[in-house]
Amino acid sequence: MRPVCPPIRHFHCQLARVPQRRNLLTLAIETSCDDTSVAVLEKHKNNTATLHFHSKITSDNRSYRGVYPIAAHESHQKNIAGLVKEALQHLPPSGSERNGKTLSIRRENGNSARKIPDFITVTRGPGMRASLITGLDTAKGLAVAWQIPLLGVNHMQAHALTPRLVAALDGASLDLASDTRNLLGNVIHSKATGDITRGTEVGRSMEASPPFPFLTLLVSGGHTMLVHSKSLCDHEILASTTDIAVGDMLDKSARDVLPSSLLETAPDVMYGRVLETFALAQSDTKSPSFGGSASQGSSESLYGWKINTPYARSGPKGARSHLQSFSFSGIGSTAKRVVDQNPEMGEGERRHLARDIMRVAFEHLVSRVLLSLEAPETKNIRTLVVSGGVASNQYLKQVFRDALDREGYEDMTLVFPPPKYCTDNAAMIAWTGLEMYEAGWRTDLSAMALRKWAIDLKADDGGILGIDGWHNVAVH
Repeated sequence: MRPVCPPIRHFHCQLARVPQRRNLLTLAIETSCDDTSVAVLEKHKNNTATLHFHSKITSDNRSYRGVYPIAAHESHQKNIAGLVKEALQHLPPSGSERNGKTLSIRRENGNSARKIPDFITVTRGPGMRASLITGLDTAKGLAVAWQIPLLGVNHMQAHALTPRLVAALDGASLDLASDTRNLLGNVIHSKATGDITRGTEVGRSMEASPPFPFLTLLVSGGHTMLVHSKSLCDHEILASTTDIAVGDMLDKSARDVLPSSLLETAPDVMYGRVLETFALAQSDTKSPSFGGSASQGSSESLYGWKINTPYARSGPKGARSHLQSFSFSGIGSTAKRVVDQNPEMGEGERRHLARDIMRVAFEHLVSRVLLSLEAPETKNIRTLVVSGGVASNQYLKQVFRDALDREGYEDMTLVFPPPKYCTDNAAMIAWTGLEMYEAGWRTDLSAMALRKWAIDLKADDGGILGIDGWHNVAVH
């Protein structure tokens, strides 16, 4: 058993909750990769929330055909001050119901007294360190200037908690962004997910939704992991990638498969999103559904090639022996080889290849979910949260619903946050800060940015609370 050294690891983050006697307000900053994002979020006493401000600027990496760290760093330096200045205009007006500090904001019609946030939230890690430093240093400056606490949160924890943010903004349960089925197997679609940014401040108190425990699948360009979310700070990793993340593979495959004209006109370097649009563009082409169980071996092709599903063989080297592993490099390398062997490939075959890349990748993802649901500690869980940039893929949603239904999990609720909250954003950082603040946690001003920071308690660094810089105001 690995020794647990730092004494902070002995604290349970939810046992030290500080009573909330009024609304809580935070200004949050996210700069973990190439998105500069700032948000102002207020949590009300009944657990609903109001998003007063939320904006994001993404660095232009198109000439590099991918995220370029130097360009991202320069974009953060250029844009973060302007976003913070804009956010200040949207701080709630100072009122008699609040005894906190106020800030005089210069406006066109004169100065206006605004509430100073109760604390500053910022992404401390994981991510690109130079980018993280820009956001963290800005947050420290605001915390010192306003004499308020700092909260440096884990980016991946924030993705896992995003559905709880969405539920609070909606002021109701997760009907906003979930897909479930009734006993007859009919699909129950959620209501329209427009720009809902304000929770109801009146009425009965609501519980955070979804309640712990639940499963979280974090899928993005930098991460692919299946997590058992047991509590606010306890997230056990059930499976993770052994090579590259699924989002990274989709972006790279898109550069190989997409016609050059589409790559040149793409609005950003999120080529996986362009791949999805290209693959499913023809209205007369039905998206292929889930084709089999977790042990399915390969994709059937009309063109003489196939893409093998990773770890799908039966036997001692098959799926169950790799229960804790995802692998996507083979899918991408096969797709590249198919294109290289046929440089004159027509558009129809390219679309078919794009669909198969996604299908095999998504079936591989859901196969680990299905295998994990057989374990005693997770077999009774009936909520699966899918978050991260890839979670906005509509085809992924179809593959997961088809697979779960086929394997007897019709009662499993699938939760997909709205697309604007799937990608990196400061709103999810703000919400995570609010939950951690209520649990009594604060971050020391000496805290450093972390390129790597696990969320699993069993990781070498001890997980969310294992790193230095934490202190809890409710622990004496």
